Amino acid sequence: MRRERRAGTPAAWARLGLLALLGSVLVLLVTAGLRSLLWVLIAVVGVALTAAGLWWVLAHSGIVRAVGILLVVLVPLAVLALFAAHDMLWPACLSLGLWLVALAAARIAMTPTDRAPGRGGEPRPVAAPRQPWVVMNPRSGGGKVGRFHLAEKATAAGAHVVLLDPGHHQDVADLARRAVADGADLLAVAGGDGTQALVAEVAAAHDVPFMVIPAGTRNHFALDLGLDRDDPSAALEAFTDAVEFRVDLGFAADRVFVNNASFGTYAVVVSDPGYRDAKLRMTLQALPGLLTGPEAPRLRMRAGQTRAEGLQAVLVSNNPYRPVVDSARPGLRESLDSGRLGVLGVRVDSSVQAARLPARLLGRARLLGRARRSPAVTRLTAREVVVESDGATVAAGIDGESVVLPAPVVCRVTPGALRVRVPRHRPGTPPNRPRADWRQVTRLALARPDRPRIHL
Repeated sequence: MRRERRAGTPAAWARLGLLALLGSVLVLLVTAGLRSLLWVLIAVVGVALTAAGLWWVLAHSGIVRAVGILLVVLVPLAVLALFAAHDMLWPACLSLGLWLVALAAARIAMTPTDRAPGRGGEPRPVAAPRQPWVVMNPRSGGGKVGRFHLAEKATAAGAHVVLLDPGHHQDVADLARRAVADGADLLAVAGGDGTQALVAEVAAAHDVPFMVIPAGTRNHFALDLGLDRDDPSAALEAFTDAVEFRVDLGFAADRVFVNNASFGTYAVVVSDPGYRDAKLRMTLQALPGLLTGPEAPRLRMRAGQTRAEGLQAVLVSNNPYRPVVDSARPGLRESLDSGRLGVLGVRVDSSVQAARLPARLLGRARLLGRARRSPAVTRLTAREVVVESDGATVAAGIDGESVVLPAPVVCRVTPGALRVRVPRHRPGTPPNRPRADWRQVTRLALARPDRPRIHL
């Protein structure tokens, strides 16, 4: 006779989360007693002052910017020195570490066990393409195409490779349309996200599989697809051993985006011809006028019943991004097939609002179109959002490419519009962990374990 016990993994993680949460509180109480509340307040004030200083750095110039730099540098050092002088540095670090463990364990406990982690639906194996076509930008990513010998490897795999001429502005979308007309049964891009969006639009229009080779600088879309961004040549395995799934596509007016469309401050900065050669210098020069000057962008945004005015920046993403603290890799989206846009609107008019901004940005958008709003931040998800301005046009950044669109701009999402093909074996992405709900975690932790099953 033997006994079996079904593994209670969610309950175990929930208990670990509660114990770590209790430990984070007890560490401060044991070392500082009720004075621990004062130390927490000091840490919060330090974060707020640092955020206010950062606002002065970005929104002002001259003496005010210099004072802001001093705040950003000196306030964190002063807080650390104060904690160290009163022997509270190691308890604070230990308490913070236990809180992070508690948060991680709680979210793991709440992750559904009956849903396999994945991106963009259930991948299915597919046969190798007969006539794949690839466009490559030799300048992207500091020359990754040449450094990793992508053209030679793709040609050896049977693909027709088109190298963009650095001296000419070629119509990438037109090249892709010609390829489909000539019989291409797969369209691939080795380049930045902006080039990927142009070819993805053609692939979706003709229902042809689309393939990403992460040869750009940031490769946000490749990150969400689980590709190896450090080795672009690994993506070429999709020519011979691939799986395929469908993902959503976003539209800003008639422009496709695979990642996001930005409006307002950031879009104006990237439109400057000198931005790509001196990003930091151009940004610091432009931001004071764009944030507090008379020509600062003031946008209006509406989605369903939600309205927001006086926004300096609006970011519309093809599926919502995870909050910063929720992701092992910053910039990761929750999914690629939710059929919803993520919307983030920001309005900061003073250092007081800037001090509150970090806590607001760490919040999480509620689903089903219900927004989480504050005077500084509007977060929501929606199937359609309209961005308006007082002028006839709106500056926009479509997957990092600067454009000017007629106002108002209607942004929408088309669910499952794009067939994406990726290698069967790839690094993958972290599972999408839900937000920690401590009441539910407590119920899981206190649930009675299954009784052992007795087999004869």
